[in-house]
Amino acid sequence: MRLLIKSILSTIGLVLCTTFSGLAQELNFTVNINADQVQTTERGIFQEMGTAFERFLNEKTWTGDNFRNNEKIKGNLILTIQSQPSIGSFTANAQVQVVRPVYGTNYETLLLNFADRDWEFAYTASQPLDFNENSYLNNITSLLAYYAYLAIGLDYDSFSPLGGNQFYEKALNVVNNAQQAGRPGWRQFENTRNRYWLIENLGINNQYQPVRQAIYAYHLNGLDILKTEGDKCRANILEAFKNIQQVNRTLPNAILIRSFFDSKSDEIVNIFSEGPLNVRREVYNELLKLDPTRSAKYRKIVQN
Repeated sequence: MRLLIKSILSTIGLVLCTTFSGLAQELNFTVNINADQVQTTERGIFQEMGTAFERFLNEKTWTGDNFRNNEKIKGNLILTIQSQPSIGSFTANAQVQVVRPVYGTNYETLLLNFADRDWEFAYTASQPLDFNENSYLNNITSLLAYYAYLAIGLDYDSFSPLGGNQFYEKALNVVNNAQQAGRPGWRQFENTRNRYWLIENLGINNQYQPVRQAIYAYHLNGLDILKTEGDKCRANILEAFKNIQQVNRTLPNAILIRSFFDSKSDEIVNIFSEGPLNVRREVYNELLKLDPTRSAKYRKIVQN
């Protein structure tokens, strides 16, 4: 369903240009490695690391679906190396961004903008990056595969209701296999903002399905029609926020809701910088309940 919808949304010119160009892998990620904090003379390892991670994400086939070049899912992995405890061993903070195009525009929206501060991994020069979805081989390919499946799941969710299910199941399988490793970020009792809880919200706990439905409504019934039907777009996004609020009342501070607004807060202000005042006031009131820490930012919605 997701590919059918995305193909329809593609322009005829792009479709004609890519029909005979061959089918591509699913992801188009850029990996940036910042190792300024690490004291080492072997700086070349970080450039090689970035290239290897990028190739792992972009050259592996993650689904059974056929993707044209213009349908690839864009993203960014920004890895800040914190330390090198021993040769070939690293700790890092990761910023993971997943990007989705908006129909009829040159604008791209963030589906995910997630800070993961629990990266520990081993990597040496020319190391093969092996991954098996049915067993744990090493932490670095488990980390990369987890976010690959998450990116695809979120993209599919944005094009069809609950469309990402099978990819969240794969991400959950990565989490379950990684439990044995003892590395941080995979276990539920460490903290409430880690990889386990993000996939718990998306792929295990059905109480969060209204949030996932809202992701679909926000994008396909909202952003994708903003250019041509602005007032309808804003009304649909308001309804999406009300659905998220149903979950927020019983499950406040959930990582899925927090990560949604981490990705969308600036965009929301821009969307509702115009439109009917009564709708903007209603949206503002919903946002005060859903994302109160950004109340000053959202105040701009009703100030003009």
